[in-house]
Amino acid sequence: MREKIVIIGGGFAGLQLARHLNNNPKYKVMVIDRMNHHMFQPLFYQVATGRIEPSNISFPFRKIFQKSKNIQFRMTDIKKIIPSENKVIGEDGVFTYDKLVIATGCKTNFFGNQKMQDLALGMKNTQEAITIRNHILMTFEKMIIERKSSDDGNWNLVIVGSGPTGVELAGAFSEMKTYIMPRDYPRMNFSDLNIILISSGDKPLEAMSQESQDAAEKYLIQLGVKFLKNERVTDYDGDKIYMQSGNSIPTNNVIWAAGVTGNIIDDFNKENLVRNRYIVNRFNQVKGYDNIFAIGDIAYMETPKYPQGHPQVANVAINQGKNLAKNFKKNSEKDWQEYEYIDRGSMATIGKHRAVVDLPKFKFQGFLAWYFWMFLHLMLILSVRNKIAIFFNWMWSYFNKDSSLRLIIAPSRKNPTEQ
Repeated sequence: MREKIVIIGGGFAGLQLARHLNNNPKYKVMVIDRMNHHMFQPLFYQVATGRIEPSNISFPFRKIFQKSKNIQFRMTDIKKIIPSENKVIGEDGVFTYDKLVIATGCKTNFFGNQKMQDLALGMKNTQEAITIRNHILMTFEKMIIERKSSDDGNWNLVIVGSGPTGVELAGAFSEMKTYIMPRDYPRMNFSDLNIILISSGDKPLEAMSQESQDAAEKYLIQLGVKFLKNERVTDYDGDKIYMQSGNSIPTNNVIWAAGVTGNIIDDFNKENLVRNRYIVNRFNQVKGYDNIFAIGDIAYMETPKYPQGHPQVANVAINQGKNLAKNFKKNSEKDWQEYEYIDRGSMATIGKHRAVVDLPKFKFQGFLAWYFWMFLHLMLILSVRNKIAIFFNWMWSYFNKDSSLRLIIAPSRKNPTEQ
C-alpha cells in the first residue's frame, strides 16, 4: 500500500517537493493550499507597478499536475494539526497522512504594529500586489480630480524596507513617474511626486556586498528616489508615517517591505519555534516528530555554515524541497542525505540597465547585471507560454518605455446574492 504524503503549501518548497515526487509509485501525494495557484514571488513588484499581468506569474496547481497519476490538489486553509491521529484539519475537511510536510512559507512581518498592518500595503501574494496597483492608480485618479486641493499625502509614495523588494519597487515606481504617468496624466506636474524609500540601515540591500550596496544607492539617487537612511518607522495613522527620530511624512500610500515572519499553523509545536519558524534537523524533520517535516521559509535549520538558520530566500526553499524528495525516494532512512545549502548568489534590479549581482566568485553591476537578472528570472518561469508573454511585455516596455497594463480591477460592490 502506498504511503500518503500531505504537503501544506504550494510555494517554491512545496511545489519542488511535489514535482520531484510526481508519478512516483511509492507515494500518494496531496498538495493543500489556500490559493489555487503557485505564485512566482520575485516578480510581484512588476504586477504592483503594472508591468506584467498577474496571470503571467501565476500557475494553477490543477494545470501543473493535470497529467500526474499520484498527485491530488485541494484548495483549503489548514487550521490545525493533530499529530497523535496523523490528521490535519482544514476549513473544508479533514485529511489524513503518513508523512506531513509543512511548506507554508512566510507573510509580511509588521512587528506587532496592528495599525500598520491595517493601513499599510504588504506584498506577499498576488492579491496584495494587485491591491498596490489599484491603490496607487486610484490615488492618481483622485489627484487629477482634486488638482490643487489634493492633500500632501497623495504626493508621497513611501516604501518601508530597503531589501530587494523595497529597492525594486522604488526603482519601478520612479521609472513609472518619469516615463509613464506624464503621458497618462499630461495636465499634472509629476515633479512634485516623491518616491521615498525608508531604510533602518545605512545602505540599501544590506545582505549583499558593499559594492552592490553602493551601486544600489547610486542608482536610486539617479532615479530620483529619496533614500532615508538610519530611520526606523514607529507608527502610521493613515495620514502620516512617524519615525523614531521624530520625523514624519504625510502620506496616503505606504508599502511595507521591511520583513517577513513564518506562517505557522495554529498552536502546533509552538514550544519549538525560533523567530516563528519550526526547528528542524538536517533532514528537515520537525523537532519532536519522525513523520512531520518543514521546508522552506518556515523551517529553522542550524548548520555549521549557518548557525543562525538559513536565509529566507527561494534558493533555500527550492533545494530543501528537492533534497527531501530525494530522501523520500530512498529505500531506507539510513541512506538519507543531510541538507547543505550552497549559496548561488543574490541579485536585485533597480531599474532599466541598473542591477546588482553577487555571485560566489565575482560581483558585477550595471547593464550586464540587468540583462543577467532578466535572463535568470525568465528561465525560472514555469511555462513556455508565460515566458513568451513576460518577454514580450519586457521588450515592449524596453523600446517604448511604456506599459498597457494599468488596469484598476476592484471587487464589485454589488451583493452577489442579489439578482
